[in-house]
Amino acid sequence: MNGQSKLTKSKISKKFVYLISPNKIKSNNFYKQLDQILKLKKVAFFQLRMKKESNKNKLVIGKKIKKICKKYGVKFIINDDPKLAKRINADGCHLGQKDTTLIKARKLLKNRIIGITCHNSLKLVKKAKREGADYIALGAFYSSKTKKVKYKANIKILFSAKKITKLPIVAIGGVKLNNYKKLLLNKANFLAISSYIWNNKKYKPVEALKKLK
Repeated sequence: MNGQSKLTKSKISKKFVYLISPNKIKSNNFYKQLDQILKLKKVAFFQLRMKKESNKNKLVIGKKIKKICKKYGVKFIINDDPKLAKRINADGCHLGQKDTTLIKARKLLKNRIIGITCHNSLKLVKKAKREGADYIALGAFYSSKTKKVKYKANIKILFSAKKITKLPIVAIGGVKLNNYKKLLLNKANFLAISSYIWNNKKYKPVEALKKLK
């Protein structure tokens, strides 16, 4: 792909939220909430990330979510598991650095979307570009309730990454109401958001998303 992503000229670039699922989906009320959230047309991607859930349950949950995503033109992404992404017929897969390689995932998923976490490393950005990633994720920019922060990134890396690739950049790590604009103003294409939506003590999920203008 020579660093040119199929997402670069996509209409979804007008939407800036890369929404990540809660770790557990406890009731059918979640699907109603998700429908209302996606209806706001701020979400470009929805990633199913349930580390402790069985593949059997993820398959059932994923099929339900896929229908809602399709309804609103949201790209449905599976975390870490290209085989599950193919089985569900998701739009793509997101890889961490410890997951299967991008090259192996590409062989399985062909022309579907594959994104990869590059932490705070320009070396990993170059590697992702070379191996044909469709987007890269950088961070963590802020402390996160979703996962323990091992790699800390600063705003400068957004500018540095933009100089070496045209791939869309997803900013990850503790994104919420008081910091999201800074990331967008500093050239992040999408913002990965989870806890701010699902674990917000002040606003319900739909209201929390509405606050991001």
